[in-house]
Amino acid sequence: QVQLIESGGGLVQAGGSLRLSCAASEQTFANYPKGWFRQAPGKEREFVSAISWNGAITNYAESVKGRFTISRDNAKNTVYLQMNSLKPEDTAVYYCVADWNLPRLQKGASGIYWGQGAQVTVSS
Repeated sequence: QVQLIESGGGLVQAGGSLRLSCAASEQTFANYPKGWFRQAPGKEREFVSAISWNGAITNYAESVKGRFTISRDNAKNTVYLQMNSLKPEDTAVYYCVADWNLPRLQKGASGIYWGQGAQVTVSS
């Protein structure tokens, strides 16, 4: 079974930056669309960003547009989320996702692959 392994989370002050990485364990998934969701304490999981298999299409939640950038390196089977100008409301567990279909992935549909999550905490 494929594993999605996130790294790069941590504690940062408001206005700071972090970069999350997500490496897939199987080369089969190197060309799958990938993305990120997050879940803050007491809130539902929400879509953050997604990228098509070749990077030609990127989508973002309104709350992160202009601050977050998603990218990928298929040779390394890795997707990244560069987070700048972080706010306390960005505090959440961030989950990497992968699926063969980009719309399914963005909806968080049943059957897509999920990572274990990486904690991001932004202090005010």
